Amino acid sequence: MSTPDHIIVGSGINALVCAAVLSGKGAKVLVLERNDRIGGCIRTEEITEPGFIHDVMATTFVLFITSPAYASLAADLGRHGLEFCNTSLPTAVLRPDGSHAILRNDRRANIEAFNALAAGDGSQYGKDVVSVEANAGTLFSLLGSELWTWSTLKLLLGEAWRKGPRGLAAFLGEMLTPARSWLESGYRSETMRALWAPWVLHAGLGPEDAFSAQIGKVIGFALEAAGAPIVKGGAQNALSAFEALIKERGGTIRTGADVTEILQSSGRATGVRLASGEEISASKSVICSVTPTQLYERLLGGEKPKGDPDAVAKYRYGKGNFQMHYALDRPPEWENAELGKVALLHLTPGLDGVSKACNEAARGMLPETPTICVGQPHALDPSRCPEGKAILWLQLPEAPRSLKGDAAGELNVPADGNWTPELREAYADRVEAILTAHIKGFRKTVLARRAYSPADLEAMNINLVGGDPYGGSSTIDQAFLWRPFKASRNHETDIKGLYHIGASTHPGAGLGGGSGFLLGKKL
Repeated sequence: MSTPDHIIVGSGINALVCAAVLSGKGAKVLVLERNDRIGGCIRTEEITEPGFIHDVMATTFVLFITSPAYASLAADLGRHGLEFCNTSLPTAVLRPDGSHAILRNDRRANIEAFNALAAGDGSQYGKDVVSVEANAGTLFSLLGSELWTWSTLKLLLGEAWRKGPRGLAAFLGEMLTPARSWLESGYRSETMRALWAPWVLHAGLGPEDAFSAQIGKVIGFALEAAGAPIVKGGAQNALSAFEALIKERGGTIRTGADVTEILQSSGRATGVRLASGEEISASKSVICSVTPTQLYERLLGGEKPKGDPDAVAKYRYGKGNFQMHYALDRPPEWENAELGKVALLHLTPGLDGVSKACNEAARGMLPETPTICVGQPHALDPSRCPEGKAILWLQLPEAPRSLKGDAAGELNVPADGNWTPELREAYADRVEAILTAHIKGFRKTVLARRAYSPADLEAMNINLVGGDPYGGSSTIDQAFLWRPFKASRNHETDIKGLYHIGASTHPGAGLGGGSGFLLGKKL
């Protein structure tokens, strides 16, 4: 390949989207990935038993299929084999006493079912999703557009004209409401509160954090409208489709290419140096899909942002993730058979249980009763495992990055605060005990189990600092205009021709590919 126009460091969803967009406009693009495979948090392997296909980390693509990136690339990715499997039952919650609630792709049925749980709860749900629809233009522009632009300013001025300055201020203030306030004031049923409380964890927030109510409503709206799709045959097939598309458009992807330095000349990024010593020039830009720590401390050798020299040191990473995977001899037998058809099922005592586990993890404690997200890929895509068998995908979003103790007082935590294989398996046993309480004869159906601690996840991907899959805390002070830094301006850096994308940048984490799409369009 001749000198590329753009070098992209990293190969997660944002990097791949950016590469596809740029190469689609005729630019010469080179993607460099330090690992032996592309994908970032998208990784598919037979990690338990032969024939059982597991998405090791990310698995649900609702943010992608509802994104502008997918709207732009869907036809071409489809030509290269990308297909999705979905269900009419995207999510549900199951509490220790057996009470449960299921969200369907049917608003009328949802309203009726939720009103049956508690009078008025279904009507409140209807109001919540309608409020998202009514303000979709503003909400999704703020969540999915570059903010330091004239178009965003005109959007806000237009809203001020329609709503009035006080009305706009009230709208923006309402967006800052914590999920606890929303759920306790809007819903009477503890089961309904339990249905929504865990979802804020998947945005890197907790139920007491500002903006968590709004993100909960948006997620509920998206799940009802688009379900919880997974890639047919495994998420690896999405990576294969992107790779084929980028190469078809003239781009190049190299794995095992560890970038260790951004080369500069006269205040401009001119290329990169690899760990092997090889130097590669770029005629237009270098785009880094990494965390701020990786960009400034590693690739820029400790160079500090000019707007705030302490910004990198002040940047906060969030809670870690704990992942578990099961190969089962038969599908799980839940007390309610319909739960076996749900894509993503949360096991939690409720709003207070989520809050308690979240707080324990934030304080470095192993949660006594963790919130467990149970994915059932076999229910959507039977090709993931042998006929008659099943697989479970478990995510626990409340895992300490560094350990100080065990909230239950049962497990011995190493004095250095680091995860060990022994502690990982002991904590996995705690999780399995909860599954066993809900699934009839569960342990007899287990063929194999595989667990990953936050330390294991970081070992697979250096951008998962302490196992944080969201690229840094997503609280309001590190979101929107202030992501990653208070002085950040879209995806630019102080160095000309050097751009920053990925989960650590606006619009944040998830599989939407937003930052890659926005920068690709701009360049």
